[in-house]
Order: sequence, then C-alpha cells, then structure tokens
Amino acid sequence: MKNFMNRAAIAALATGIATTAVAEEWNVSLWGSPRAFTAHVEKLAELVAEKTDGEFTLNISYGGLSNNRENLDGISIGAFEMAQFCAGYHRDKNPSITVLELPFLGVASLEQEVELSMAVYSHPATAADLGRWNATLLMPSPLPQYNIVGVGDAPSTLADFEGLSVRATGGIGAAMEAVGAVPTSMSATEVRQAMDSGVVKAVSFAPHAHMSFGTIENGTWWTTNLNPGTVNCPVVVNSDALDGLSDEHRDALLGSVDEALDHYIANYNGNTMEAWAPALEERGITQVTFAGEEIEAFKEAAAAPAAAAWIEQNTAAGLPAQELYDLVTGLIADAN
Repeated sequence: MKNFMNRAAIAALATGIATTAVAEEWNVSLWGSPRAFTAHVEKLAELVAEKTDGEFTLNISYGGLSNNRENLDGISIGAFEMAQFCAGYHRDKNPSITVLELPFLGVASLEQEVELSMAVYSHPATAADLGRWNATLLMPSPLPQYNIVGVGDAPSTLADFEGLSVRATGGIGAAMEAVGAVPTSMSATEVRQAMDSGVVKAVSFAPHAHMSFGTIENGTWWTTNLNPGTVNCPVVVNSDALDGLSDEHRDALLGSVDEALDHYIANYNGNTMEAWAPALEERGITQVTFAGEEIEAFKEAAAAPAAAAWIEQNTAAGLPAQELYDLVTGLIADAN
C-alpha cells in the first residue's frame, strides 16, 4: 500500500515551497490481546517510532482489522501492511514454512527456533511461496514445545489418548493422531468456547497461550513432557508497502527486528515461564509425566511418517521439500 501526499503537500510543491516528509503509518493485524506472543511486535513498533522520531508508526490492532485466519489474505490485498498468522491455520497457503511444524524435530530453545525460522524464511522457495500473497516474511514468533491441558481423568499412558478430542494443528495434530487421539484444528480464540462446550477435551498450546486463552481455568491436568513440536507463526509485511518505504524508514524497520526478537525471548524465558508453574499450582492442576520409553515410542510412531508424508505431498506440489527438510534437520544436527 503506497503513501500518497496530502493536498497541502501537493499545493506546496506546486508553488515551490519546501515541505517536510509525510509521516508513514502502517496498520498491523494481530488477535487476542497483548501477551508474550505479541511482545516482539509491540517492541518493534516502539523501536521504529523512536528511530524515526515518530515519523513512522505501527498502529497495532488486536482483532479489529481481520480474523486471525484471514490475516494472510488481508496482506495479499493490502488491507493492512503488517500481520501475524500461524502456518497451521492454512497449510495450503504457506506450505513451505510448515516444515517447521513437523513433529519431534528436536528444537531445544527459542533461540534455535529463531535460527531455524530465519533460515527457512530466507530460502528462495519460501520467498516465492509467500510472494504469491504479496507477503514478505519479517520475523518469527518463536514458541517452545507444546504440551496439553485437558479435562476429565488424567492420562497415565499414551494409550489413554485413544479417542480423545484434542485441539492440535499442523504437525502436532499428526503426532496426536499417531497415538489414537482425534485432532481438531481451530484458532486460539475459538479454544475456550470449544473446551467449555465439550467439543474438545484437551488443548495443545505453549504455556503463554494456556494462560492467555483460559484453558487452565477449567483444565484438570497438564502433560509436562510430551513435547511433540510447536507451531510457526510469522510476522509478515505487504511487499508493496515495504518497497514503498523511504530508505530511512525501511532501515528503521528491518534494523529493529533483532532487538525486537531479543526482547521477546527474554520476556518469554523470564516473565512467562516464571508465571507458568505457579499458575498450575494455584489451580491444583495435575502434572502428568510420561515414562521415557513411552516418549520414544511416541516419536517413533509420529516423527518419520509425518516427515515422509510432508516431503511427498509438497514435492508433488512443486516445492523443494526434501531440501527444506534437510535444511532444518541439518541445522538441528549441527547444533546438537
């Protein structure tokens, strides 16, 4: 979405009077409420405003611009200039980045999640994939391994997941299906109502989302060590809007990404995780830890089949799927 000078600026130019640069304002589509998951976007807005003396502002909206499942569509038509979305919400629209959602990749930290995401985001096939939506990938929203909060009797073995309805997207859904659960894909904002009404009996989330979206308010148990994977939720910008920025404003935006991510990670590893254990204890939620041999059996049942299916499906769709998978697993192997 390009900038256009106002009438006063045009008139001033026409009469030869010097004018100042027109202030740049971008609309940013998020959802829910300010939380750990959006801390980097909030920080980015702060940094950009500071670096440009208020000449470039990011106006953040929590649900006022678009449904979270439609943020990528909104970016594609220039309805707003920046948005956050999760790959698992619409895998067919962004298949390249769903490699990061495969189960049991073995990611050990938020810092590693950032490294992997940026490597995939910078791959030419990924840029072309998101380019179909006039979107440029800006930064990830790194999340730790997901675990499950549920209602009813706590599972004592993985066999107890048989037939259990679980909110789980992407590769986590595939992993849960491998142990007999019934995965259901829904956005985070739909989860509490679905849990309250019994549509799902359990929900896979990262800790911040369990707290933000209220699953621990009626949940009775939580798995401490399933760790089947995570979701990838990038922040993207409209490519035309990015191209239309002045050099100063573009540098302010792109040059603030690393600091915004550092802020996000420090906040998540600190404030969010420090609040998680007390939140469970205050509510008397049973913590379920599975034996090591069961977790290994879970990995064996879920990881390789999901990866093979992903590679086959996306190779057929024209992506260099094996190359993307090897990029991710190679970086993890090097780190370990």
